[in-house]
Amino acid sequence: MKSPRDTLMYQEAHAAADVIAHQLAANAGVLAELGERLRAQSPRCIVTCARGSSDHAAAYAKYVFETRLGVVTASASPSVASIYDAPLQLQGALFVAISQSGKSPDLLLSVQAAKAAGAQVVALVNDTDSPLAQAADTVVPLHAGPERSVAATKSYLATLAAVLQLAACWSGDEALHTALERLPADLRQGWEADWSALGEGLLAVHNLFVVGRGYGFGAALEAALKFKETCGLHAEAFSSAEVRHGPMALVGAGFPVLVFAQEDGSLEGTLGVAAEFRTRGARVWVAAPGATGPDALPLPAGVPAITTPLLAVQSFYRATAALSLARGYDPDVPPHLRKVTETL
Repeated sequence: MKSPRDTLMYQEAHAAADVIAHQLAANAGVLAELGERLRAQSPRCIVTCARGSSDHAAAYAKYVFETRLGVVTASASPSVASIYDAPLQLQGALFVAISQSGKSPDLLLSVQAAKAAGAQVVALVNDTDSPLAQAADTVVPLHAGPERSVAATKSYLATLAAVLQLAACWSGDEALHTALERLPADLRQGWEADWSALGEGLLAVHNLFVVGRGYGFGAALEAALKFKETCGLHAEAFSSAEVRHGPMALVGAGFPVLVFAQEDGSLEGTLGVAAEFRTRGARVWVAAPGATGPDALPLPAGVPAITTPLLAVQSFYRATAALSLARGYDPDVPPHLRKVTETL
């Protein structure tokens, strides 16, 4: 009988702290140089382009770039270039393409269209020999190494760390640099958190909501995808500000909700939504720094809000590897899925 520790998903998620420690050192030079160029000639906007888990990293990047750099950041649909061949107006824009494999045809077409439209292209990519890396103006390697589980874990967390390091080098924000310096140690500490209550509570359910806000919204998106991918669970992600606009009508007695929260201006409102769901009889798990109680999913206290989602997602991956096996799945080989998805 396979145990969670035997899964590649568990092992690769566990490796994230070491991966990120290496990545931060290895990318210091290229990102310092890129940051200097961007300060000298600031882009008028940032456009991200990605799919799947990489697009969830892009959702996190939007909040990081807008809050720490003050540069409006939007997501580009790859279909605009690959299907509709629509002309883009991207003069003076920074186009950030995110991919693990760097091979998806629609992403490559989007990069080509962005360059033709006048954008500077930065690729956050794990495979530095990929077509995406060859097409970009600047390559930021993820340094995650080979990832054999179909479910992306360490490469996703490495992408978030790369986003943070790019923002730190561009902004010169010492607090952000400090948060990055402590991140590998925070991840190692966070790995020991006991999230077994989540797996026990979700063993026999079929549907759930995952809720987050701000820096935590990308974590909610990623968790919902992994529930579907590895556990056969129908999960939908919502911002804690948006879930009241219709979706919460579904939440009643016994309905499961997973909430991600971090200690910033979103905390009170997000915990308020969790409390409201509990008054309806919902089963609510809250992942927050210093959380306690039977349905609390603990995270280390005192972690910077901007890095809290990395610790939450890492603990989520560990718990999900166990839940997947308990529900009769193999998280390393989800049904009908391949490691590299090439979309046109």
